[in-house]
Amino acid sequence: MAGRGKLVAQGLAVAGVAALLGLLVWKVVAGGDGGAAAQLEEGGVVPAPPLSLERLDEEGTLTLADLRGKGVVVNFWASWCIPCKDEAPFLQDVYEQNVDRGLVVLGVDAQDFKQDARAFMERFGLTYPVVYDGRGSTLGAWGVVGFPETFFVNRDGELVGERIQGGVDVERNREAFERGVELALEEQ
Repeated sequence: MAGRGKLVAQGLAVAGVAALLGLLVWKVVAGGDGGAAAQLEEGGVVPAPPLSLERLDEEGTLTLADLRGKGVVVNFWASWCIPCKDEAPFLQDVYEQNVDRGLVVLGVDAQDFKQDARAFMERFGLTYPVVYDGRGSTLGAWGVVGFPETFFVNRDGELVGERIQGGVDVERNREAFERGVELALEEQ
């Protein structure tokens, strides 16, 4: 009997794993609604998804609504992401050069460990606001599919420009990045 019970338990475990794998495949194939990124690609006015997360650069919580009236570059990153390391100094420079114009670079560290994120911030001398989304709870609403990804939010809280997938410091994304910054800062 013990051997039969073991076989039944193994069969149930295999069935459970197969069900989870099937669910994963369905989710990948069916996708979701693509979040704000898909809406942005369709055109029209797209309100930036709400964001309220713990800050890593100082105590407290930061919401995207707190930044209303400013142009915002929202950059999703993780400390383990190689292109994120490459673009970090560029984003810091953009922030320093445009903060007086009302631009905020907002780093969203996702699917990462806090201590690794803080070490990343220190290594690259990041002084712009950084929030922590360890579980990646905001990624779906924004339509983030990889790291880094960057969005632009105008002074009215609307997404403008185009989503940039990949590092913003590379030649292929530089023009779209600069256009996004100008659209975010544009007075309405």
